[in-house]
Amino acid sequence: MISREKTFDVTVLTAVTFDMWETLIIEDRDIGLKRAQLRINGTADALAQVGHRYAEDDLWDAYWACAKTCGEIRDQGRDISFDQQVSIFINAIKSGLSVELPELTAQRISWVYDQSFFVHPTPLHPDAVSTLARVKREGLKIGLISNTGMTPGRTVRAYMDKVGILDFFDVLVFSDEVHLAKPSREIFCLALHQMGVFPSETVHVGDDRMKDVAAAKIAGLKAIWVPRFAQDQLPEYYPPDASVEDLAHVADAIISLVN
Repeated sequence: MISREKTFDVTVLTAVTFDMWETLIIEDRDIGLKRAQLRINGTADALAQVGHRYAEDDLWDAYWACAKTCGEIRDQGRDISFDQQVSIFINAIKSGLSVELPELTAQRISWVYDQSFFVHPTPLHPDAVSTLARVKREGLKIGLISNTGMTPGRTVRAYMDKVGILDFFDVLVFSDEVHLAKPSREIFCLALHQMGVFPSETVHVGDDRMKDVAAAKIAGLKAIWVPRFAQDQLPEYYPPDASVEDLAHVADAIISLVN
């Protein structure tokens, strides 16, 4: 079902940008924890090989501390490189540990941190391919604006190719590669500049009411909200131009805005 604002300002749409996590791919808590466990195990093995042994609980504490630190950076509209994120993780295990380790050990930790995604990948939404294909048939440019979290953009890009959605996109913007993150206005402007379109002719699709809906509206885009959880409430100050219950209804919502 599509809910559309009655006050929608009709403007010709030429482009659509999508969020990635919880919109085109849907994280499963168990899969995420298995991925995290693989990172912890690989880190422990790499450290043990050079004489550094830590309790598993200490590694978990460092992992969540890293996630918290990086999340706080992104909440401010900025991001850091994947290598910097891994360094934060290593130094959360022990202050200054990253400079003590041989380069090969740090590379091993980075590799398992990265490649664990392919062992336990986040599933593609069942309607992602059909939705993207339909949007492309409408002649609209398609972009991706993604906060990368704990998996780097290069890995997500490779996964997109593997599951058959990469070629639908004209532009991909990953936060760790541009050092900007939603809800920053700048990351939307950067993506649209690369696509060669104006905010007023673009609609953004995402699940996060602040980082996708409100942030897109502040940047001058239209927004379609696909709430991941039923208890999510509509943003009070920056309501979406349309909201849908599931990604399966997004193409219809886009077409309704075009027409």
